[in-house]
Amino acid sequence: MDEVTQAVENLKKEWSQAVEQLEVCIAAIESCGKMGKGTEEAMSLPRLNGSAQDALQLLNALQCRLDLLAEQLPTFEEVQSGQATLGSWKEQYQRLRVNLRSANLQAKANIGKAAQEERGLLLGGGEESTVRRRNLQTKAGMTSAAESITESLRRSRQLMVQMF
Repeated sequence: MDEVTQAVENLKKEWSQAVEQLEVCIAAIESCGKMGKGTEEAMSLPRLNGSAQDALQLLNALQCRLDLLAEQLPTFEEVQSGQATLGSWKEQYQRLRVNLRSANLQAKANIGKAAQEERGLLLGGGEESTVRRRNLQTKAGMTSAAESITESLRRSRQLMVQMF
């Protein structure tokens, strides 16, 4: 097997791995907000979308590399096969982009629904509402304390810098 043919085979393996990774990201995005923790899960959505965009960029780069390599294959049949593979990759890439968009819309709907339910529980009264409110206040208190400590450390550092 010559070098170009081997490079094309390696690209095909890389493509398969990148597609699998992207499909995992899409599934994770689609299920975002379904666990009932809408606001907490919403914070992981940008990270998931970043991973998905990275995978899409990798797929696009692999398409470009295959496009260049397909013309260099040794036989006419292999060139045609490479171009057919490239065509199917382009279709698959477009399907994956559409699936990612649909997953994001589903996640947005899930998160909105979970946030609405959470709001209803917080305002609804009862024991569960009190527990949720207390948890939120505790989280807010911890955040406030952490910010206060950070600011205190900043001031201490500035004083130390001014002394020397």
